[in-house]
Amino acid sequence: MTDTRRRVKVYTLNEDRQWDDRGTGHVSSGYVERLKGMSLLVRAESDGESGSLLLESKINPNTAYQKQQDTLIVWSEAENYDLALSFQEKAGCDEIWEKICQVQGKDPSVDITQELVDESEEERFDDMSSPGLELPPCELGHLEELAELVASSLPSPLRREKLALAVENEGYIRKLLELFRQCEDLENADGLHHLYEIVKGIFLLNRTALFEVMFSEECIMDVIGCLEHDPALDGLPRRHRDFLTKTARFKEVIPIGDPELRAKIHQTYRVQYIQDMVLPTPSVFEENMLSTLHSFIFFNKVEIVGMLQDDEKFLTDLFAQLTDEATDDDKRHELVNFLKEFCAFSQTLQPQNRDTFFKTLSNMGILPALEVILGMDDVQVRGAATDIFSYLVEYNPSMVREFIMQESQQNDDDILLINLIIEHMICDSDPELGGAVQLMGLLRTLVDPENMMATANKTEKTEFLSFFYKHCMHVLSAPLLANTTDDKPSRDDFQTSQLLALILELLTFCVEHHTYHIKNYIINKDILRRVLVLTASQHAFLALCALRFMRRIIGLKDEFYNRYIMKNFLFEPVVKAFLNNGARYNLMNSAIIEMFEYVRVDVKSLTAHIVENYWKSLEDVDYVQTFKGLKLRYEQQKERQDNPKLDSMRSILRNHRFRRDARTLDDDEEMWFNADEEELEDCEAVVPPSDNKITKASGGAGENEDLMDPISKFMERKKLKDSDDKEVLGKSSSLSGRQSPSFKLSFSGSTTKTSLSSPPASLRPGSPGSGAKGSPPTVATVTTKVGLVDYPDDDEEDEEEVGGESKEETPPLSKKSKLSS
Repeated sequence: MTDTRRRVKVYTLNEDRQWDDRGTGHVSSGYVERLKGMSLLVRAESDGESGSLLLESKINPNTAYQKQQDTLIVWSEAENYDLALSFQEKAGCDEIWEKICQVQGKDPSVDITQELVDESEEERFDDMSSPGLELPPCELGHLEELAELVASSLPSPLRREKLALAVENEGYIRKLLELFRQCEDLENADGLHHLYEIVKGIFLLNRTALFEVMFSEECIMDVIGCLEHDPALDGLPRRHRDFLTKTARFKEVIPIGDPELRAKIHQTYRVQYIQDMVLPTPSVFEENMLSTLHSFIFFNKVEIVGMLQDDEKFLTDLFAQLTDEATDDDKRHELVNFLKEFCAFSQTLQPQNRDTFFKTLSNMGILPALEVILGMDDVQVRGAATDIFSYLVEYNPSMVREFIMQESQQNDDDILLINLIIEHMICDSDPELGGAVQLMGLLRTLVDPENMMATANKTEKTEFLSFFYKHCMHVLSAPLLANTTDDKPSRDDFQTSQLLALILELLTFCVEHHTYHIKNYIINKDILRRVLVLTASQHAFLALCALRFMRRIIGLKDEFYNRYIMKNFLFEPVVKAFLNNGARYNLMNSAIIEMFEYVRVDVKSLTAHIVENYWKSLEDVDYVQTFKGLKLRYEQQKERQDNPKLDSMRSILRNHRFRRDARTLDDDEEMWFNADEEELEDCEAVVPPSDNKITKASGGAGENEDLMDPISKFMERKKLKDSDDKEVLGKSSSLSGRQSPSFKLSFSGSTTKTSLSSPPASLRPGSPGSGAKGSPPTVATVTTKVGLVDYPDDDEEDEEEVGGESKEETPPLSKKSKLSS
């Protein structure tokens, strides 16, 4: 089978509502004698024509098939067994869809095979004057008929609506539950199985009025009883009612005086249990039919939160017992778990109501209570308190920051709430540091300037960060400082390394967002030196965290940081780590090379520092050009420092370039092209040749020679571009319809004239025509071009050519004769 149109993937839906891939093959349709009907067959593509069957499914005339997204067909094979075919091509999907519709006698233009027919049937008999759906008598002998009626009504929205109205108006649910009790007493298995199907179908009617009856105090346990008798369980009913009445116990940690509130809590727990444990996993078609059940639970939780929030006595007693030292550990554990669930329920509130909720908790003293709880030894209690604290921080970090700064005026640093959080992060006993990761995220939220209040005076950021660096930063950095007293980490086990990586992640965040405060702390406490000790760790992830910290600092291009790095030779551990890593191509190698590359491109001061102090260690690294580039950039910088006139002249010449497209001409250029050659010849001047070293000629020629030396070097660097420049200016000449005039730049004594020339020429020291000291200067002509485009790489090209001048010598007089021709 090589036809890609029929190539498909087979999927089944698991209990977690996720699609599992069962394999890839080719689909066909045909009559299967064993199934006695037309069927869909999928054979694994890897097994050839006679390969194993991935799927053999009879096309049932009553099964609802659904086509989605042009290349997907989905259906329910049986209860809790949903299938899907994902086609490689739309054409193949259309072919199989036509086969399915042909078997069911449906129009292939529909997307759901059963619903359209149900609707059309109803359109034939359902008019405004027709009566509603008539239910059979609620008797044991009619349960099977009723179960079939419910099953046949579910695919059609109109029939579902009629069935729901009939069940609601006739009080049918209570009659069904009476029959359930009779069947249980008589041990009528068939009747119980029919009741299971009926009650499950009533859930899928998705009607709030029916839920109100089913979930009432007198009915809900019988409803759960009906759902225990699933026919698929082979006569072994579940014991959900035993669990709810005997195992699950409702504890009132604080006595609830309102009976309505107590009943609402019971109801919500039981309905949640039905949704999560009793009802089977809904199929693709049933999932949307349970939306009202989700909403019922949601609004119940909202109502419970509101009723508890309005009960001031209840909340007052709750927080009083939480903070009372006389409260025993078990009781406090129950109180904290209740408060945690209370906060979790609040997530269902609308933003305005949630704001009122957290303000109420704040006024009741939730933060002081959490401070007391976090100071206890019970790990489970502290874990629940951490979850509560996370709700507060995520919702309103400014409220938490305000409390922290207020309590610092009364308490020592050791017992501040934020320092307790830091200590629990540091002392997390979990080998994977799950709690520490959660707490680090909360700390980052608290110190993030992005969520700090933008008030008129904008004081929150300044005040809180000043407080944090004064009272808390020493606690956060203590493990780092304690572990980096030597040239390598004192403790290098996995858990310690994970903790230090978390601390470095938070410090790196501070470097990116706090600027002034973290800069002072790093420089004054020599933090970067300590961090770079971790590059010697045996754990690569920790060494990379240390490199990332330094890279963020360098990326700020802050000269305070740069001077600190150079003064303390802080590239030494980085170079050592690079050399110890050897020629291995890994993250460590790439991270260090990227850091040096960034320095080469963007940070001049560090470039000189690295070359002057570490070049001998790095000069043999030739598999990348980074380090040779560093040396070249250093030499270029040094040449500029040693010869500032060269840099000045380069700037002058660069400023006369035109930064635009070479094809466009401005007014000045048009005037130049239209000018007469005679007018331009007045710009001729005489230039004395220069030597490698500046020489002083008698008769006032020394000053000209001083100026000539950088000019001549510049001209020599342009010699290699002669041919390209001729072509460019040759094209320019054709635009004006005449020979391009020349621009000649010459110097003789103090007299200067300028003219334009096509090709650039170079003056070399010691070229023909160079006179001895004191001899009259010989006329020489040097030329340069006026570039039409200033490329950003020109500087680097100019600088690279300083050390490599052209070996070719051209007599100046021959150049002049060439230009004059």
